[in-house]
Amino acid sequence: MKKKMIFSEFFRNNGVIMGSALMGLVGFWLIFLVILPQLSMLDYSFRFNLPPADVGTAKDVYTLSNYEHLLYGSDKTHATFNTVDLMVFVRTIIAAIMVTLFNIVLCYPLAYFLGQSKGSGLARLLVVLLIIPYWINEILRAFALRIIFGDSGLLNETLMLLHLTKEPIDFIRQDIALYAGLGYAYILLMLFPMYNVIESLDRNQIEAARDMGASWTRIHRRIVIPHAKPGIVSGATMVFMLSAGALAAPQILGGPSSLWFTQLVYQWFNDSLNWQQGAAYAIVLLISTILIVLTVMRIFKVNMGDIGK
Repeated sequence: MKKKMIFSEFFRNNGVIMGSALMGLVGFWLIFLVILPQLSMLDYSFRFNLPPADVGTAKDVYTLSNYEHLLYGSDKTHATFNTVDLMVFVRTIIAAIMVTLFNIVLCYPLAYFLGQSKGSGLARLLVVLLIIPYWINEILRAFALRIIFGDSGLLNETLMLLHLTKEPIDFIRQDIALYAGLGYAYILLMLFPMYNVIESLDRNQIEAARDMGASWTRIHRRIVIPHAKPGIVSGATMVFMLSAGALAAPQILGGPSSLWFTQLVYQWFNDSLNWQQGAAYAIVLLISTILIVLTVMRIFKVNMGDIGK
């Protein structure tokens, strides 16, 4: 009954023609650009990698071998685990979590400042300065960061000029450039959800808490952070999912030992031409990240409705 009221109100506000067009476009995007490709990928993941002539024949049956390969590699006896690919998967998830936490710590003070500025000229200028660098392509930004973090890059030259280091620091091999690049690539996706929520916070609550003697730490812990929780979870979800599924930044900024799980997926699809194995790896990454996000939302008692506000 409630759903019928929502749809009737939607068509009443937008008209039958415009409402139908909007619903059709949303349905097309959801079905043909999200659901069907994922279902096709899921079907691929349970198939053998067969020559084109054998596709559709008796050999083309469903199998779990692609998922078993992730766990055991080429060991058909299942005696040993595929430690290389599994460690890459675990390292990717942990790194994505660390990038997300880094962005939360970095963006929260800035979002609070912007949200409490209430559209001042300085706040608008700061927002514009944050957006302008994202007019440049992501790959170009990644190459620029590689130049900055290189042995003879701006950062190392500055550190040696100030006599803080005697020789260049290998930021690439230590993965510092990679984590900084991932954090920078998705920082706006963390900042703006926080900003939108904090902006709606009534300043009178903060002033009342200050008048009653509450410290700034207590104000943020008891008032601001609970109010901003939907924005924090929304931004964290986007940053975590995109960091775990990133490809350009790990390819360009990653060191020799910083193989990303998406690079394994890319290798299966493009180098080995084994779409079935690549699909299985992609599905594992997708399901794992979704389960982690849902678990965090449950722990912090945030639902989808709160994120969509």
